[in-house]
Amino acid sequence: MNMRAKEVIFTLAITGVGMLLANLIGFHVSFMESLPGVGVLLVIALLGAGLKAIIPLKLPTVAYCSILGLLAACPISPISQFVIDAAGKINFTAPLTMVGAYAGMSISNQLRTFIRTGWRYIIVAILVMTGTFLASALIGQIVLKLMGTI
Repeated sequence: MNMRAKEVIFTLAITGVGMLLANLIGFHVSFMESLPGVGVLLVIALLGAGLKAIIPLKLPTVAYCSILGLLAACPISPISQFVIDAAGKINFTAPLTMVGAYAGMSISNQLRTFIRTGWRYIIVAILVMTGTFLASALIGQIVLKLMGTI
């Protein structure tokens, strides 16, 4: 097993533990109840990383994970009901907690370089992040209204 594979497995293991903890603390879902969902998500992520290493397309790993997740949960899949039920026990914000932590650690290593690029870039970055958040919230609001959810 090469170093890259070990890093992916180690990162996924930490992510799994973090998701279990976030689901327990934030949403009061027990470890045993969360475990199948976290396992499904981690297996999909691991397979997505494996496909990224094997297939010579220039697609990001998240694209492979998304495709695998869609295939696993689609109605013609023999495991779709299990995947849907298991993943349904994981609150959506539990994995986001870990993604946010990784993004923060990643950015913190390059913060000095980012600041040295100038104040204009910082303003542009803040505006882009704010615009992205507001646009996402607006789209979500419109879609949920159209679906009659809210």
